Formats: sequence, C-alpha cells, structure tokens
Amino acid sequence: MFCGQSGVVSRFRFCIPARLIGLLLLLLVVGVAKGQPAVPPTEPPAEEETPLAPDAPAPAAPDKVDVNPVADDTDIASRLTRILNATGWFREPQVEVDEGVVFLQGGVDLQQHKEWAGQLAANTQDVVAVVNKLKVTEKSMWDLAPAWGELSELGANAVRNSPLLIVGLVLLAVTWWLTQLSVYGASHLFRRRFKSQLLADVAARAIAVPVFLLGLYLVLRVTGLTRLAMTVVGSTGVIALVIGFAFRDIAENFLASILISIQKPFARDDLIEVAGYKGYVQSVNMRSALLMTLEGNHVQIPNATVYKETIVNYSASPHTRFDFVAGIGYDDSVSQAQEIAMAVLKEHPAIVDEPEPLVLVESLGASTVNLRIYFWVDIGRFSSLKVRSAIIRLTKRAFDQAGISMPDEAREVVFPAGVPVRMIPADGPAAAAPDRIDTQSSTGGDDSSPVVPAHRDSAASEAEGEGDLGSEANAIQQQARQARAPEDGDDLLE
Repeated sequence: MFCGQSGVVSRFRFCIPARLIGLLLLLLVVGVAKGQPAVPPTEPPAEEETPLAPDAPAPAAPDKVDVNPVADDTDIASRLTRILNATGWFREPQVEVDEGVVFLQGGVDLQQHKEWAGQLAANTQDVVAVVNKLKVTEKSMWDLAPAWGELSELGANAVRNSPLLIVGLVLLAVTWWLTQLSVYGASHLFRRRFKSQLLADVAARAIAVPVFLLGLYLVLRVTGLTRLAMTVVGSTGVIALVIGFAFRDIAENFLASILISIQKPFARDDLIEVAGYKGYVQSVNMRSALLMTLEGNHVQIPNATVYKETIVNYSASPHTRFDFVAGIGYDDSVSQAQEIAMAVLKEHPAIVDEPEPLVLVESLGASTVNLRIYFWVDIGRFSSLKVRSAIIRLTKRAFDQAGISMPDEAREVVFPAGVPVRMIPADGPAAAAPDRIDTQSSTGGDDSSPVVPAHRDSAASEAEGEGDLGSEANAIQQQARQARAPEDGDDLLE
C-alpha cells in the first residue's frame, strides 16, 4: 500500500494499493511495447477470388478478352513466378498459364497471402481467369515461432517507444503528487468549515479521486493507450454502480456513519438504548457503534441500524423519571399514605425537587388501593436501580411504622365486621371460636393504636445491599477500559 500523509492533518491518509500501481505500470509497459500494428505490404483484396474448379460454379467472365493478346502465356508465368519468389511468402511456387488462364500451385503459411497471390494474378495483363491451388499449411500447436516473433516485435517497439514510457512514468508520479496535494489542501480547508471529522475526510477524498482519474487518463493518452483511456473514463460510472450493488450494506453503514457524525444524536459515555440494547457509548467507527451494556458486555450495532432505529438517550437530559406501584388496604387512609410516601421522597437526597415527585391513586384493586409513586433522579450522579430500590424499601418501612397495611391479593382475605373466625393452632386442637369478633377493639373506651411488630428495616437512605447510590457509569467505564476492543478504527465521536 502506497500512502501519502497530508502534513498537518495526521489522521487522514490517501492510499493507493500496491496492486493498482503495479497494474498501471504493466499497462504502460505493454501499451508502449506493443505500439502500432504493422501494415502488410499489400492490402487484401476487397472481394474473394473464385477458383476455377470442375465442381464449382464458373467465375465471372472478364469484361474484355483480347483475340490477339499482347502478353504471351510464357511471359505471364515467368513474371508471376518471379514476383511470388520475391515476396518470400510461398514455398516452391509454380505458375502455369494456358490461354490466359493462370494456375497457381505451391505452399503458403497464411490465407491472406494466398488471396493476395490470386488477386495479383487476376490483375496481370491478358489474364482471363485464375485457378488458385496454393495450399495453406496447417501450423502445429507447438509452433513457437509466432510467439517469438511477437516478443521480438514487442521488444523492438519497447526500445523505440521508451521515451513515451519514461514520460508516462513521470506523469504517473506527478499525478500521485498532485493527488496528495489536493488531499492536503481540501482537508485543510474543510476542517475549518465542517465540525465533523469524518465529513471533512470524505470531502477531501471526493476531491482527490477526480484528480487521480484525470491524471491517469492523461498518462494513458500519452503512452498510446487511447482506447483503454476512453474505457476507463466511460466505465467509471458502471463500476461505481456495480460496486454500489455489491457492497450495498457496507455503503449504507458508511453513509450512516457520516450522518451520525454530523447530527451527533449521542456522545461518548452517554447511556442510550437502541435496537433493544441499553448501554454506554464507547465509540462509533465507519461500520458500527460500540456499546458497553450494564451487564459489562460489548455490543456492536451497525450504523445503518443505529440511524434508522429509535434512539433513547438517557444522558441527554440529566433528570429521569421513575415510578413504582404500592397497594394499601381499603381500611387505610389514602391521603395519609400519600403524605407518608411524599415525605419519604422529599427527604431522600437522590430525589430532585424539580420536577416535583408525585403520589397518585392509580386504580382500585381486588383488595388494595393502588398508589403509583413518581420521582425524578439525576442519573448522572446516582444509579437509577439503586435509588429505586431504596425508595421502595423506605416507603414500605414508613407504611409499616404508620400502621398502613399492604395486603396481598393472593394470600389475604378481608372478612366483614362481625363474621366469626375460628383459629386453628398449628400444634393443637381447634380453639373454640368466639361468638363475635369485633373489628374495632375498645379498652376502657379509648381507641388504641394497632399493634405494629418490630421492624428491622434501616431508616438510612441507602442500605448495605444497595451499596453506594452513586451512578454505575464509572464502574462500567472502568470495565470498558480493561476489556479488549472488538474492532479497531478511528472514533468518529472525537
């Protein structure tokens, strides 16, 4: 790979594959060596001559036949024999003439030479017909004489056209230098105008490619490969179309990476959710976006998928709302439960004041009044999972201390007042049931508070099981730094 680096712009490189350079040099050498094709001493006849054979149709009669010909048959035969021997194309040529009819015999290597001899005889003075019996010799498949002759001709043409080869190589070097210069100038200009690093690099390459193609076209024209030069220019669009279909997915991801680098829907270390994956952004290269999930796994998502899917950016706004449902008994005061839950939310350090938390009645269940508790957490500082766990724990503790029941629909049955209930001990006979169980107990006429069992829940804003309420982003980033990068490439988010 032959690469040029654009000075100040150290990240951007315009590379020309070594195979492409070798192919261009080979085309130059072969094109210059081949040169122009040799022109035969005499062009083949415009139309094929028809021999005079017994089983063949008669040839066209000449326009005029002299009764007293000027040229004698012997003179005609002698003249044609000397001409055929002078060319060196024929083996043992024999010419016989009878009443102006010429009979050609012998051997020849090429069909074109046979036809040339027949046309020569037909154009001779006082010749009225030609019977061409020259035999074209079949060449052996192991005959290397034509190959050696072609190589000799190529060598001779290469020596004669060596100045063109030198000029072509010089133009190729100048083309490469101008390409690098255009890359440097364009990248230096675009980096001031575009905020996106990738967009500046792509624009610089887009300008460099036409410069290189123009230089290549000039090299091919100067060295005599005009037809190949026109083919290169004409097939550029077709090649681009074929490549576009063959590498459609790669091109789609590349274009999506450009759009992502321009629009920047997220930044590095942002917590996002896309295509069903949630994690912290590590990098975005030309092919995919790399996420580190909350479970510590690397996930590579193609850029085309990232651009077309819905992106949830949890880090774009510092405050995120969470909620959970708490069910209280029908005998409990809903307003009191709301006040208790609101007090828990306001006292917790991880809950923000604005937007304010809410405790709303959501629904009436089979045995509970369901309250949905909303609160906002600064996920940049605190872990949403830990804070939610702490809020649920503290709410449950506050309800227990206030004597607010939290029935379970699957295990608790509420009996109407006055319904007799018979209690069966686990290790004894059934106790006698009282005639009536009052749902409201009165001792000395004063209402007594319900008996609340001892609770061991901690009143601290964080428990040992929840650990530090701080965000787990630092731990995830530490895990990402220790992990092996699944794919190399420049980070477009830099």
